[in-house]
Amino acid sequence: MRWDNLSAPPDGGVPDGPAPAAPPLPLALPGAVARTFDTPGFAGMTFYEVRAKSIINRVPGSSRMAFTWTINPYRGCSHACSYCFARGTHTYLDLDAGRDFDTKVVVKINAGELVRRELAAPRWRGEHVAMGTNVDPYQRAEGRYRLMPQILSALRDFANPFSILTKGTLILRDLPPLRQAAEVTQVGVAMSVGFVDERMWRSVESGTPSPRRRLDTVRALTDAGFRVSVLMAPILPGLTDTDDAIEATVAAIAASGASGITPIPLHLRPGAREWYASWLTREFPALAPHYRRLYGRGSYLPKEYQREVTARVRMAARRHGLDRAEPGEARQPETPEPLRVEPEQLTLL
Repeated sequence: MRWDNLSAPPDGGVPDGPAPAAPPLPLALPGAVARTFDTPGFAGMTFYEVRAKSIINRVPGSSRMAFTWTINPYRGCSHACSYCFARGTHTYLDLDAGRDFDTKVVVKINAGELVRRELAAPRWRGEHVAMGTNVDPYQRAEGRYRLMPQILSALRDFANPFSILTKGTLILRDLPPLRQAAEVTQVGVAMSVGFVDERMWRSVESGTPSPRRRLDTVRALTDAGFRVSVLMAPILPGLTDTDDAIEATVAAIAASGASGITPIPLHLRPGAREWYASWLTREFPALAPHYRRLYGRGSYLPKEYQREVTARVRMAARRHGLDRAEPGEARQPETPEPLRVEPEQLTLL
């Protein structure tokens, strides 16, 4: 892969050949280096390299997440999931929550050194750190920037417990530091697989590895000695919540060797809500009235619907032997629950 087409060459360097026209830097990213890249898989994308001031972030006290601290080496995500709840955060950078979120990715190039420095700080108490809770640390850019090996090495050296939630098969590259970390601290690994229908995958989360490849990764991690849980997320109303779809997905998850399954029905926060609505009305316009009814009062589905779908997933999980708790739960990631917020009056579609 060639990354030599720089829109702002560092250290006075001159790239070989003409660089593509540089997009303007977002106002919120002064001093960033914008890189573009002519490999087909990255066509149309811009990467803003920044030197972050901090990297271990506290989760807001109002959150119901099962962890307090997170590390996010990237902002924006090439996975391009239409439903991604983190889309709204891109607006803080003077970028939009739709196409910009998919194609303009902020890279915290000093993430590894920051993690090491912050873990060494006297005030740090060695608390659990979660990764992959905002955007995926194993999105495609990680293959070039290799931020995660540095982060994992720092967490290993300080014996600091952590968990990773991903859709990325690239995590297998980092099996050596993951194994080393698991020898000295608690390491949790989870994969997100909401459905196994390939047509749906190509339509709604086109930048991710296929569900089957993700489940192959679960099998490889399991064979390497990790207990890997799967977040069956999101479950899409009217699309992947049928009995047949649930049965096929749970069966595939069980066959991968996953240690457990957590169903999470789709929630649509501002930013994601509008982008997903655009996708839905383009691909499945007949479902628009159904979604208006379901999401008319806010970002979350009615509790009755959530309970009913969750119950059906859990029944399927029992049929496939995924309902038993087993020893070694300490190596499980602390599974995030959907945030509960006050109902919002927003117009879907």
